[in-house]
Amino acid sequence: MSHHEFHMDLALTNARTMKGQTDPNPLVGSVIVNNQRIVGIGAHLKAGEPHAEIHAIRMAGDLARGGTIYVTLEPCSHYGRTGPCAQAIIDAGIKTVIVAALDPNPLVSGNGVKMLKNAGIEVIVGIREEESRKMNEVFNKFIIEKIPFVTLKAASTLDGKIATHSLDSKWITSAGARQDVHRLRSEHMAILVGVGTVIEDDPELTARIPNGRNPLRIVMDSKLRIPLEAKLLNDGLAETWIFTSQKYNQQKRQQLEAQGISIFETSGESRVDVQDVVRILGEKSISSLFIEGGGTINSAFLEQGLIDKVVLYFAPKLIGGKDAPTFIEGEGIELMKDAVELVDGEFTKVGTDFRFTGYPEKQGANK
Repeated sequence: MSHHEFHMDLALTNARTMKGQTDPNPLVGSVIVNNQRIVGIGAHLKAGEPHAEIHAIRMAGDLARGGTIYVTLEPCSHYGRTGPCAQAIIDAGIKTVIVAALDPNPLVSGNGVKMLKNAGIEVIVGIREEESRKMNEVFNKFIIEKIPFVTLKAASTLDGKIATHSLDSKWITSAGARQDVHRLRSEHMAILVGVGTVIEDDPELTARIPNGRNPLRIVMDSKLRIPLEAKLLNDGLAETWIFTSQKYNQQKRQQLEAQGISIFETSGESRVDVQDVVRILGEKSISSLFIEGGGTINSAFLEQGLIDKVVLYFAPKLIGGKDAPTFIEGEGIELMKDAVELVDGEFTKVGTDFRFTGYPEKQGANK
């Protein structure tokens, strides 16, 4: 491992600790080295607050002058909620800038590097580039397509069942796997379920981990059948939005809105249009969506090519039964050659279960 890779790895590790805090901004870490000593380190903490480079420069003080700064994403070159980091690097007298990946944001996209080079600063790009891109897979999609990065999560037995034929589903996976799901909830801006899940389970859809962030709760409910006494309408733990179709219950809408619930009408005549769901969420600056729906919800997003990432938890159990539900329902694929392939797959043991993470190849997801 070169010294460049060592220090960039440190910057990446620092950036990752902020996952779930910077939305819709990217995760960014920075390290400043001078005379083979680390003199400054920083991470972007929250949208609207100073970027990673600024924190590192402030820590380094005068020791930044003549040093090398490592940053996991190209320094910005424009004025937004904060000033341009490229200019701050120039003003600090830094001699060399090591960048993991260029910023896909059209407002930056090479301009930060250009500004630094024009100031006579040496710039090296591409150290740990793949790691940086994967870390910011949510931001990289959202900043270009203006719709959220969508992760589908499901928990099933080894034979693909999410419940028995009597719809008993507690609990398929172990406590360790369920804790891991709460971590993922905290890392996403919004979580989505269908109204059937609300009626059957009355979930809170919160992140029950220390210092966890409760995501915005989204319910797809084509007729507005959601019970007015449902926990997620009344507990005040997080905001709840409901997406409905053209044939919703108008009286129920008035009741829900009286409770402070936001209702979004989609173009679907009798079913919620999932394309409208992601478009509206994007317009509301929701950059990441975590789907915890049943087979019907999951298939609706998959069939529309809206799934960017799949996280599956497999419990070492067998249920069987042709009427036991699976995590992908709908009509399904007719020909095997058209099956959705998951690439870059990884298996990890979580508790007594196995977590699989992969990316649907046909969606052109991050690889």
